[in-house]
Amino acid sequence: MLGSRRSRRRLTTALAGFGLLLTGAAVQVGSGTAAHAATTHRILFDNAHAETAGNADWIISTSQPDPLGEDSSPSAETDWTGALSSWGVALQKSGGYSLKTLPSGSSLSYGGSSSTDLSNFDTLVLPEPNTLFTSAEKTAIMNFVKNGGGLFMISDHTGADRNNDGQDAVEILNDLMTNNGVDSTDPFGFSIDSLNITSGYPAAISDSTDPVLHGSFGTVTKSLIANGTTATLKPADNPSVKGLLYRSGYSGNTGAFFLTSTFGSGRVAFWGDSSPIDDGTGQSGNTLYDGWNDSGATNAALALNATAWLAGSGTSGGGGTGGCTAAQLLGNSGFESGNSTWSATSGVITDSAGEPARSGSYDAWLDGNGTATTDTLSQSVTIPSACTSAKLSFFLHVDTAETTTSTAYDTLKVQVLNGSGTVLATLATYSNLNAGSGYTQRSFDLSGYAGQTVTLKFTGTEGSKYQTSFVVDDTALNVS
Repeated sequence: MLGSRRSRRRLTTALAGFGLLLTGAAVQVGSGTAAHAATTHRILFDNAHAETAGNADWIISTSQPDPLGEDSSPSAETDWTGALSSWGVALQKSGGYSLKTLPSGSSLSYGGSSSTDLSNFDTLVLPEPNTLFTSAEKTAIMNFVKNGGGLFMISDHTGADRNNDGQDAVEILNDLMTNNGVDSTDPFGFSIDSLNITSGYPAAISDSTDPVLHGSFGTVTKSLIANGTTATLKPADNPSVKGLLYRSGYSGNTGAFFLTSTFGSGRVAFWGDSSPIDDGTGQSGNTLYDGWNDSGATNAALALNATAWLAGSGTSGGGGTGGCTAAQLLGNSGFESGNSTWSATSGVITDSAGEPARSGSYDAWLDGNGTATTDTLSQSVTIPSACTSAKLSFFLHVDTAETTTSTAYDTLKVQVLNGSGTVLATLATYSNLNAGSGYTQRSFDLSGYAGQTVTLKFTGTEGSKYQTSFVVDDTALNVS
């Protein structure tokens, strides 16, 4: 396509917020990823989303962020105050865990300097959140998991709106998975059912090799439903999703009460009710139930084994010590979610017919104005240290109104930057001399950056006379 791009309609959604977030997340591995190889597994329990509203008391201790401030050597669950204190004390007593709570009034972040930033933890526990996560929080959570973190999602039944704000845990967790700015295309391979199941004892599947069902904290046989819900599995969207315990009469893709999955280099667990983690004691004024020690279930073993697996100390699954899960790491890789995940100059990510996408409707169209222009497109990504293969690929189409066959007047640089914005490598430079019909796939080896968080950046620079359009589509960063 020849001619000036300024005569064509361009999408003009501003991306300043995403740019700031991605810049903040682009930090070196020492502070920007979940280090599963650490001897002590670092767990963050969320209490910033109304986890104590109504009769809920889903905290490990009233001392926040550090429960050790209440009792530095707890021997019984009553040494810490909260309906999750049994869970917290059991982990603390095992000697392999460092526990913190994100206090009320705080926000989840990833790649920042706060002591409760997700970059300082291996696992995030969401025990029945009752307020929606902000857009920035959802991006932080998803990038944390994608880069190797563990996520424990605990729901309750539909209608359990404890703070009466119009949102319950079912809606809040489904919103996280479907409206997050990183990957909203069923990233974990399941959705939470809008149900209120009054009672039941979901049974474990038969799998002697599963580290959650048969872990260091015991063998799981059953769990407990006391007004809870289930999930529907969608293995076509994520084949790693696996139901571990099912509501009576259900199996396969329906009625999963407890499940596991992976996303990027991280791990995910879902539990359909908060009653199993309730130990019956907490702050005064709450009506609690001791599901943790229910005689018909093995909820303690399930919670603790799952925590161990999520933190990377299990024997299989994504993001574990010494292993690499084959994955595609770039979010919104084909630009079909519009202005999400990528940081870009306004109008670069577009569904304009002036430069048709290779697939789908959207592409990234840099330059093409016929005036002096600089357009950029970038995304921060962490390449897991255990992965020996990391291949960046994208499809590029170049068209130009330049007539020269020898001078590169307009250029597109593809670069790798560190968290400070320093260019680590220029992978390639394309120009008006590369113009041609159709898209051509370009590929580069990034295995040398394993264990680092880097920013992949495209910079298009156009002169002042004739247009050159650099159009990118169907990007990927495949690791194994």
